[in-house]
Amino acid sequence: MTIQTILVVEPSPIERAQLSGVLTAAGYRVLVAADGEEGVAVARRDRPDLVLMEVVMPGLNGYQATRALTRSDDEAIARIPVILISNKGQDTDKVWGLRQGAIDYLVKPVTDDELLMRIADI
Repeated sequence: MTIQTILVVEPSPIERAQLSGVLTAAGYRVLVAADGEEGVAVARRDRPDLVLMEVVMPGLNGYQATRALTRSDDEAIARIPVILISNKGQDTDKVWGLRQGAIDYLVKPVTDDELLMRIADI
């Protein structure tokens, strides 16, 4: 699978801009969403190749949004890989994220190199 378009779902404008900048500089097309509801809507509309999802968000949290995507009746949506990124770093958080359908779980702070390596490994 070749990753070209990445959706960043992150409520913090600063972190959203930082992630977008790193990904754009690496040659990816970047879509953004500020919360889980918007993230699910953008993923359904634009069908990115990958979703980077924060866990802690108001409204629909990252676990719920990941579940909405990975368990979608639309097979094309359900196949979009999701990587969760969060300050929540307990083993139980990671296990729960993977059970929701995420393919990976990164704990902040994530270095640019680590992020890009994880994306390249998909």
